[in-house]
Amino acid sequence: MSSRLPHALSGLAAAGLLMAAGQSSAQDQVELTMYYPIAVGGALTEVIDGLVTDFEAEHPDISVDAIYAGNYDDTRVRAMSAIEAGDIPQLSVMFSIDLYELIEQDVIVPFDDLVQSDEERAWLDSFYPALMENGRLDGKTYGIPFQRSTIVFYWNKDVFEAAGLDPERPPETWQEMAEMGAAVREASNGEQWGVMVPSTGYPYWMFQAFAFQNGHRLMSDDGTEVYFDDPAAIEALEYWVSLANEHNAMPAGAIEWGTLRQNFIEQSTAMMWHSTGNLTAVRNEANFDFGVAMLPMNTQRGSPTGGGNFYIFKGTSDEEQRAAMTFIRWMTAPERAAAWSMETGYMGVSPAAYETEALSNYVEEFPPAAVARDQLEHATAELATYQGGRVRRALDNAVQAALTGQMSPEEALKQAQAEADAALRRYAR
Repeated sequence: MSSRLPHALSGLAAAGLLMAAGQSSAQDQVELTMYYPIAVGGALTEVIDGLVTDFEAEHPDISVDAIYAGNYDDTRVRAMSAIEAGDIPQLSVMFSIDLYELIEQDVIVPFDDLVQSDEERAWLDSFYPALMENGRLDGKTYGIPFQRSTIVFYWNKDVFEAAGLDPERPPETWQEMAEMGAAVREASNGEQWGVMVPSTGYPYWMFQAFAFQNGHRLMSDDGTEVYFDDPAAIEALEYWVSLANEHNAMPAGAIEWGTLRQNFIEQSTAMMWHSTGNLTAVRNEANFDFGVAMLPMNTQRGSPTGGGNFYIFKGTSDEEQRAAMTFIRWMTAPERAAAWSMETGYMGVSPAAYETEALSNYVEEFPPAAVARDQLEHATAELATYQGGRVRRALDNAVQAALTGQMSPEEALKQAQAEADAALRRYAR
């Protein structure tokens, strides 16, 4: 960002001196390029732009070109394409689960190599541990949490009351969710669905929640193995399918990630599973009383974490990497993390964010804002492996094949397991 010249100057000499100073300032400025994704609704680009403007005002020696690049997959492709073309961005917000691919491609810098002071080292340890699971490997920190989430449960209290259900009591268990969903469908004479769980966009993420609620973790800690065809995983997918086929609580077939929030706002469904990143948009758009709760359980509570981390790329100068870390520290400081959470619904990424006066007061006024944070106690790391795109695609296809009736849950997950095993064979330890 160039320095602005005054509107009126006395004399050409003064003008010349000021212009030279402005040029010198611009030359001294560190210029950063950052790609970032948006995977939920709302005018989040405006929020990012506002934060960048505030940062630049406080740090006139650093400029940030923040480029919206689409969804998470789009952003990974855009950043990697730029790197391959030699036009390396200094930093990016990308999927937390991109970690293995980015390390394998040797394109990211561990933050441990950049921190220089005790204060900076303490910053690395200031985030919720559950949010760091997808950002650390082999004792090093590669990703810093930013737009992070868990899946949360939204329900329409007005519809619950109309169906004879307690509007203040969401389902605690799988069985209760199926029963309440069927009750809504029956009470509305088929005009409303009881529950919708999205099966496009990120079906593996929703399935991981079901599996974890059934006591099963889908992958190893080192990203080299997956366990898709375990009996507990098969049972979890059978339950998801049964919501439509047996309970008539959910529509059969695919449910779109991108339109589900609107379905909930339009009261087409009484309950939905979705990212906490939709919370502020739902609050702003819903003209009915709604609640937010942790996901229902079977053998245990649980949700995978989700969302994006900050990464710093290799191939950039030491000065640029330090400037990028300055920006990331500023963006994740408690005050900004609190503001980001209130603007979007994403979590404040550190306990200190919830201790700020602003977010503390917001949570007191609007308790749903604390649900995703509280659910971290029951969270697991999002599905992340080497060859992550191939592995997730195999699971996505299996989930969709089961939900659309093309394969049984067991057949679909056994096929996904075979495809994932083939992708991961060379990584076996």
